[in-house]
Amino acid sequence: MKLTINKWVKSSALFIGAVSLLASCNKELPDAVPNPVPSHEGSTIMELLNDASFSLLKTAVTKAAPASNSGLVPLSTLLADKTGEFTFFAPTNTAFAASGITSTQINGMSPGMLDTLLRYQIVGGQKFLYTSTSTATPFPNFQFPSQFVLAPPSASLPPGLRMPIFPSKVNGMWVNNIPVVQPDQIAANGVIQKPAVVVAPPSQYLWNRIDTAADLTYLRAAIKKADVGAAAGSALEDILKNAAANLTVFAPTDAAFKQVLTAQITVALMAQGMDQATALATATALASTPAVFTNPLLATVLTSENVKGIVVYHMLGNRAFTVNLPTTATNKPTLLNTAIAAHPGITLQATFGATGVTAATVKGAANATAATVLINPTPTGGTSDQNYINGVLHKINQVLLPQ
Repeated sequence: MKLTINKWVKSSALFIGAVSLLASCNKELPDAVPNPVPSHEGSTIMELLNDASFSLLKTAVTKAAPASNSGLVPLSTLLADKTGEFTFFAPTNTAFAASGITSTQINGMSPGMLDTLLRYQIVGGQKFLYTSTSTATPFPNFQFPSQFVLAPPSASLPPGLRMPIFPSKVNGMWVNNIPVVQPDQIAANGVIQKPAVVVAPPSQYLWNRIDTAADLTYLRAAIKKADVGAAAGSALEDILKNAAANLTVFAPTDAAFKQVLTAQITVALMAQGMDQATALATATALASTPAVFTNPLLATVLTSENVKGIVVYHMLGNRAFTVNLPTTATNKPTLLNTAIAAHPGITLQATFGATGVTAATVKGAANATAATVLINPTPTGGTSDQNYINGVLHKINQVLLPQ
């Protein structure tokens, strides 16, 4: 039995180059105009941490120490240097409490662990979120390299690689998806931004989540199928493991994949003369496991090229948290646009409530209705705003169809 299903993407070759998939963690987008210009007079950031509201942070900064062979200056020295200029997304005692971090836990952390946590919260230069309004936030946010070094400078990577952090001043003031509750406290050597909770660095890659999530097995199988024949280093799995990538993945659940595959196969079987009940039963069986992507009966339709087109249509070439999404339906390009420039992309929209995003949708060009982003930004095991070293993942309840 040979099936012919309406293809979801054009059959023209899709060339998704590694360069177009990657955005360097050291790429610094246009930042807020420093207003006023730092005078390097008054209290340094380190001195401002003497305020009682920063007692836990002061303890952490004082205890933190980089590895002896790292060549890094201790944070207590760095933040006390009046000749420097930094922005510190500095958690107050209230932010530590909201994150469930106590003084006992801070005292129990190693100096190296504290150093890693805190360096992620510090970027070079003064980055204002409220004082300056002359520079609009680019979509989806600013991308600033933090002081957290992922890879030191080397012959193969001369500038090295630092983990980025993503402030925004659209729909409020944010760092990643965390609200900044008190912005722009000016110091002699920079500015302090006070987030609602501790801004912690991610420790895993996008692929780690996709490869282990019990409800993303079809997405994992689709990526494996898309990578058949890909050159070493350019496969989607490689990109999803690459620290230098910067992506947004809208990840359809297994239920979403089963639904669209069953519907497509049913239509194809009926077009070949099979009655509806038999066609539905056959399609349900074919789509019942992720092995559908390697089923010989579907080999002429679910080719690596076509499946790759579907997968990259679910990816943006930047990191968009739900708080960065527009409040009116707006089209944005996906990685599919690197092969089909004129494609309209996907349509994004978020709804905000008192505590942040309460609903978000993403619609494919050929979807009858928009897919729902499953809102739950819990850092571990959530379904939206899942931040990783190389991107952010949002689970959705439909497969996005490009045509």
